[in-house]
Amino acid sequence: MHRMGISVYPEHSTEEKDYAYMKLAAKYGFTRIFTCLLSVNEPKEIIMKKFTKFMNQAHELGFIVGVDTNPDVFRHLGASPLNLKPFADMKVDIIRLDGHFSDMEDIAITHNPYEIPIEFNASSNTALDLMIERGANKQNMIVCHNFYPEKYTGLGWNKFMEFTNKYKALGLPVAAFVSSNNENTFGPWPVYEGLPTCEMHRGLPIDLQVRHLLATNSIDDILIGNAFASEDELRAVSQVDKTKITFKLNLSDDVTDEEKNIIYNYPHFGRGDASDYMVRSSVPRSDYQNKTIPYRKCDKKFFHKGDVVIVNDNLSHYRGELQIVTMDIPNSGERNFVGRIEEQELILLELLKPEYLFGFIK
Repeated sequence: MHRMGISVYPEHSTEEKDYAYMKLAAKYGFTRIFTCLLSVNEPKEIIMKKFTKFMNQAHELGFIVGVDTNPDVFRHLGASPLNLKPFADMKVDIIRLDGHFSDMEDIAITHNPYEIPIEFNASSNTALDLMIERGANKQNMIVCHNFYPEKYTGLGWNKFMEFTNKYKALGLPVAAFVSSNNENTFGPWPVYEGLPTCEMHRGLPIDLQVRHLLATNSIDDILIGNAFASEDELRAVSQVDKTKITFKLNLSDDVTDEEKNIIYNYPHFGRGDASDYMVRSSVPRSDYQNKTIPYRKCDKKFFHKGDVVIVNDNLSHYRGELQIVTMDIPNSGERNFVGRIEEQELILLELLKPEYLFGFIK
């Protein structure tokens, strides 16, 4: 099951603002929190007191909390890979390692007696497979990608998928970050250009970022990297259909109610015997053997990638079939143009594989 999360940075905010944000996110079904100890410079005793209170508040609202750390943070708190008591005392749910210890210590920490899951950095070519071969506790290992505050430095999509597929092949849960586009957001560092994992997501609507990650079929948990996302953004993420790839569609002005019925009220699967020219959803055809879908004139000479069409009466054997065009095809009069997938949403089409379930957002 996919979990959605937020990020909270107590050292850059107030307890009141953080709690209000956590409460709002909980209202919309968010269940994970990412927070960071890398940028905290207070004495150990103050950190322990503040973060213990923060953990208690988060747990009361139903969140699990992951804390970003590195060897310097461990030393500051008097912890070590063989002694996680300071984290257990703060009631930390997940320890994320932004940096590594020795090979032996990285293995040993996965066997901690508190059974705190250890989250390794997914945005690097870490030899977790060798660690598992050498006795690391796979049941206590998860991975999470980095976020990238500086513009143009986020992971390229191919590298992101390379890393992600490597760790998914090991059977490890993978998390990644998306970014709020709200004004005056912040993270752990004084850079304010958003906090996505993938550079291509920076500036995209947050629900599209989430839908794109889900469409990979490889990302388990998705966290908003910067704070504070707006209520509209939290609502938009909560409304994402996590069961299938969904597209926002700009309907044609003359689309009929019958065609809308096909678009929105049928389950759509791309056929397994896939064409290079289109994604074909044949499910509606059986209901339209004896119904009519009159030809509608369309001035387009060609249908282009992202156009959505429905077969009409002029090709009655296939009448009712919904098709998403993936390569230019001539308008032969056998298909009615019903709409076009929004341009920035075409990234989802690249991930729509044969037999994947898909749908359209009203």
